[in-house]
Amino acid sequence: MRRADRLFRIVQRLRRRGATTARQLAEALEVSERTVYRDIRDLLLSGVPIQGEAGVGYALDRSYELPPLMFDEEEIEALVLGARIVRAWADKKLARAAEEALQKIETVLPPKLKSRLAESALMAPGFHLSERFRFGLEDFRRAIREHRKARFHYVDKAQAGSERVVHPLGLAYWGHTWTLAAWCEMRSAFRNFRLDRIDGLQILEDRFEDEPGRTLADFLALMAAEERAATRSGERA
Repeated sequence: MRRADRLFRIVQRLRRRGATTARQLAEALEVSERTVYRDIRDLLLSGVPIQGEAGVGYALDRSYELPPLMFDEEEIEALVLGARIVRAWADKKLARAAEEALQKIETVLPPKLKSRLAESALMAPGFHLSERFRFGLEDFRRAIREHRKARFHYVDKAQAGSERVVHPLGLAYWGHTWTLAAWCEMRSAFRNFRLDRIDGLQILEDRFEDEPGRTLADFLALMAAEERAATRSGERA
């Protein structure tokens, strides 16, 4: 990694994560702690307002303005692939936003790297996907942002239908389907719903609050605990 890139990443990490130790920075950047101390010193000498000290941790004022973004070739390919995945597998608004984000990035790239945006050979075909695949994706994104309840008819894998009112918490793409993670009022528990099994979607005016035990963080913690339990059970078998 070029030293200039390393310094830029230190500033990015401090701005994004807050207080960070030299050891954490060294592990993230795959360099020695001595190198981190030297880089921090040089950033301070150049006027970057880093607070903290060796052995305690470092932080950066969030109001500090970062220099213009620069990317290497692999980062460009990652951005292009991500945008193409969004364009093919997400809703139309997200696809348009991905294209516009790439256009903004292109305006600040040097000529040598601009061609990488168009020439990337990493593809994400979407022609094989039906509209059912991403049914309600845009509406659920809005419901999650605005903390609005949703009502819909759901058909489970046993072909049993039911009417649900849920608190939408998050959306996940699994390579073959989108699912909604939500708190289900009928079951009084977390549930995952496949978007292609949902009909009659209504985003309600009713809002829900982040109640302890019913948040996305709680859902993710529950999933992690279940995965750990399954792993331990598999190891004992």
